[in-house]
Amino acid sequence: WEDSLRNRYPDRPVSYESFIEMLKETYAGYTVEFAAEETGVAAEKIEAVAREIANAGNRFASHTWRSIGSGNLGGWQGARCLWFLQVLTGSVGTKGGTAPNTHAKFKPEHWNMPPPHNRWNELLFPIEYPFAHHELSYLLPHFLKEGRGKLDVYFTRVYNPVWTNPDGFSWIEVLTDESKVGLHVAMTPTWSETAWYADYVLPMGVSAERHDTHSYATHAGQWLGFRQPVLRVAAEREGKTVDRTYETNPGEVWEETEFWIDLSWRVDPDGSLGIRKWFESPNDPSRPVNVDEYYGWMFENSVPGLPDKAGAEGLTPLEFMRKYGAVEISKDVYQVYEKPVEADSVGDNGFAYKDGKEVGVAIDGQPVKGFGSPSKKLEWHSQTMSEWGWDEVAIPSYIKTHVYWRDMDMAGNERILLPIFRLPTLIHTRSGNAKYLYEISHGHPLWLNPRDADALEFETGDLVRITTDSGYFVMRAWRTEGIRPGVVAASHHLGRWRLSDTSGNERWSSALVDIEKLGDSTWRLRQLKGIEPFKSDDPDSERIWWRDPGVNQNLAFPPHPDPISGVHAWHQRVRLAKAETGDQYGDVVVDTSKSFQVYQEWLEKTRPGPGPDGTRRPLWLNRPVKPVPEAYRYNGSS
Repeated sequence: WEDSLRNRYPDRPVSYESFIEMLKETYAGYTVEFAAEETGVAAEKIEAVAREIANAGNRFASHTWRSIGSGNLGGWQGARCLWFLQVLTGSVGTKGGTAPNTHAKFKPEHWNMPPPHNRWNELLFPIEYPFAHHELSYLLPHFLKEGRGKLDVYFTRVYNPVWTNPDGFSWIEVLTDESKVGLHVAMTPTWSETAWYADYVLPMGVSAERHDTHSYATHAGQWLGFRQPVLRVAAEREGKTVDRTYETNPGEVWEETEFWIDLSWRVDPDGSLGIRKWFESPNDPSRPVNVDEYYGWMFENSVPGLPDKAGAEGLTPLEFMRKYGAVEISKDVYQVYEKPVEADSVGDNGFAYKDGKEVGVAIDGQPVKGFGSPSKKLEWHSQTMSEWGWDEVAIPSYIKTHVYWRDMDMAGNERILLPIFRLPTLIHTRSGNAKYLYEISHGHPLWLNPRDADALEFETGDLVRITTDSGYFVMRAWRTEGIRPGVVAASHHLGRWRLSDTSGNERWSSALVDIEKLGDSTWRLRQLKGIEPFKSDDPDSERIWWRDPGVNQNLAFPPHPDPISGVHAWHQRVRLAKAETGDQYGDVVVDTSKSFQVYQEWLEKTRPGPGPDGTRRPLWLNRPVKPVPEAYRYNGSS
């Protein structure tokens, strides 16, 4: 709070009382009455929730996932405001509170990790989005159309952007244009819409057909799980020798650990490119590392406590993990930021140092781990955001969404479309391969409150044309009190399709469709037939009784990249009307030139780097596969 007060109000005394007074002034306008007016939730209900949170004290737990953060312009502030509430209640990492997302996960190390790379890929982290936590993968078609680059080879790994991402027709355009994507390889455990547009489809093993480690924040403890290809394990227990997992997997399906190892050796057979050495056996550099060596070293050397637990049972660490599939690493993981650290000095800036490197921060004279921010504390005011041109949102605050209800013609036919809510039985595009789940959940209507349905004269079952800024799609109406007035909804997951009747996508959940280009940039997807029984090795396929495949609504969503987080703002401002003559259920019509125009409009909302220090992105901010610091320097090109 001291730094926040100094940066925000340098003329005020640096005291805790002064900081609290400043907070009261800053948030004076955010009253219960204001919140009720903005949200439509009764003031007494909001106050009751606030008092419950206050009464919980340091045992207040909260969670946000797809909701506000991935639905709205500025949605990232929702998470920041919620975390601010955790701080105010003293419930950060406490028993009953909420832990930072990395505190209860564990990541083991590989035996031969290469150094960070020294190149910056502008197609992944473009200069317009210095604060994006992850690569802007869903904007790849638009970057390629702008001429920002070309992909000679593109791997999509368990990734279905044609169906899952917004503006899927733009993905089809670039994946079929060799001037933009020279070669597309789809690595996927199941057929997908994107695999239709691949030069090579490489079937990868599902979790029971490959080796993999995994760890999740399931509770206040750390653990590591170990997936194994079950048929390979069974074969080896029967005394058979297995060289590669595909030898035992159904359909000779590869596991990708072995695929990447072998591919690296094919690319660099003599090691002259400097690639092969990272995939050589630690026991015999003349051959590739195998999975037993890969995971054996990992479990012996980078998983605390595992060698002792294995030794107590007369097992090697690898044998222990093969037997049990998981190991507990630590328990009672609370308030990690207060963990003492070894330090040999404390600087005037309050940081603790060990051998000249920052290792934490001194609190009341004691060196502790702290947080990953520049101050190593939780920052109410982000000086980084202020210095990079976003001073007005440098504190937890309220940003009006792009589907702000006061800006919409609610008296007419405009409504807010909620397209990302999940049915509890389905998961993205993966559930179509689970016949029992799809039998439970297969209808895909447009949810409308009866008030909206009456105003727009819709009855359950009526065909509705839902128009976005780039096109439209046609669904059936469902009148329900389960959605609030002013908002309509169509669940995620459904709307799978295939282009061939008997091959390609599975037939438990997909429609047979025709995709036609109606103009230079206008596409139409039309269903030829829905789900129906079919003959296969599984007798249940002849017992299919459901027919509705749903609608691939994401095709008609133009990209809405948040100018700060880079996250696609999924919620849509739509116009509802009766289906027109010639419209059919499941139709999706999109003009990709309009999608591109919307992309450009949202791109103009950004405030590109470089930052005040000449870098593309703040060095302290996490990102996957972080390059060397020198790569952060911006010289006007990638």
